[in-house]
Amino acid sequence: MLTIMLSAIGWALLLLAGIGMLYMAVATFTLNRFLGTKEQPPPGNEAVTILKPLHGWEPRLTDNLASFIEQDHAGAIQLLCGVQRPDDPAIETVRMLQTRYPGARIDLIVDETRHGSNGKISNLINMMRHAAHDVLILSDSDMAVGRDYLSRLLAALRRPGTGAVTCLYGGRGDNGFCSRLAAAGSSYQFLPSLIFAKVHGMASPCMGSTIALRRETLDAMGGFARFADILADDHAMGQAVERLGLSIAVPPMLLTHAFTDARLRDLWRHELRWAATVRGLAPAGYAGSFIAFPLPLALAALPLHPSPALAALAATLIVRFYTKRAVDRHARVISASFWTLPLRDMLSFAIFIASFFVRSVDWRGTALNMVGDGRVTSSTETART
Repeated sequence: MLTIMLSAIGWALLLLAGIGMLYMAVATFTLNRFLGTKEQPPPGNEAVTILKPLHGWEPRLTDNLASFIEQDHAGAIQLLCGVQRPDDPAIETVRMLQTRYPGARIDLIVDETRHGSNGKISNLINMMRHAAHDVLILSDSDMAVGRDYLSRLLAALRRPGTGAVTCLYGGRGDNGFCSRLAAAGSSYQFLPSLIFAKVHGMASPCMGSTIALRRETLDAMGGFARFADILADDHAMGQAVERLGLSIAVPPMLLTHAFTDARLRDLWRHELRWAATVRGLAPAGYAGSFIAFPLPLALAALPLHPSPALAALAATLIVRFYTKRAVDRHARVISASFWTLPLRDMLSFAIFIASFFVRSVDWRGTALNMVGDGRVTSSTETART
């Protein structure tokens, strides 16, 4: 009886691995079609404020920020950078940028005022008092963009009924092997699945890579203060935009997300926080995403049905190679070597399993307790209640 049961489990694992391979192949095909759409709008002339909440040192922060200044854009650009400590190392980077680009408007806000548990939102609230323009572009510090970023972004924002624009991204490892491993997960696993879900109406993404909107839209949403205790603030902003009856546009272009996790422990904490957040927002859909891990499923079947499992592993590697080639071509950045993908897939699967047991997460050294509905409290706040 035990032998029969184990055999059935093995075949079930192989069936799931086969479905996963088919899914990844279709997702990669969808990615190719979506990113293959060519849009080249003329440079715009709208005045824009780019909000950059900063925290600490990053290996290529200067170049990442500079990419938002070096734009083919005829309008005024205010790069508004904010930190929450007077000794933050990012301050030196901003000073260097101000020296390098004397003709650009690069403003630095240092304000320690806290507004709720979400440190990034606190920073944004402090920065907003100094925003000069009505077109606002929120973008995380670890993003780099091409020279046509603003022209394509603003063209999408001008479309009727559009309340916000967000952007897809591929990964780039800036701090050694673990950072490249993190970049591989973003580029070769998360990105194809996200585009597949977007194209087929299964997701309406809104991501910290870019959230472009008009001041009047932000005011109608209740301002940044509304999201001060929400961990997945970007997702919540997208929901708020849609509740206004407006849509979120996703232009067919890729930004570059610079990963900086130097140690496996840092990578684990970072991705576990992200995975637990997604699980909390959409538990059913997240649970079903295990199908996106065909390689671990095929490996699990290896002791039970060696020959079919080896064939499934070989087929999975072919599909993963196809995905990597497609993403690298569109992103014009190689996130990681192909040989790292099996390790990356096993790590992703381990994080997926661990995320079901997480009730608190680490955010830049602060323990945040997940209290439901996407909201969080810090450990100090929990102690006071």
